[in-house]
Amino acid sequence: MRKYILNGAVVSAVFSAWNVISTTRHGPRDWRLALMWASWGISVAIAVGTVMEENKAIDAPGIDD
Repeated sequence: MRKYILNGAVVSAVFSAWNVISTTRHGPRDWRLALMWASWGISVAIAVGTVMEENKAIDAPGIDD
């Protein structure tokens, strides 16, 4: 769990949620808001996937990337 919390990409993606939440609360509700949530979700998924791939590369002995 620590590897996810301390990873820079995951931290950045989580902190970017603040902007999306603020826009949701105070901004107009249109198609751009849906795109903001979709892009935030994709960035979190990519960050978590990157951490998972890095962990697999470290755990797999004898495999060179």
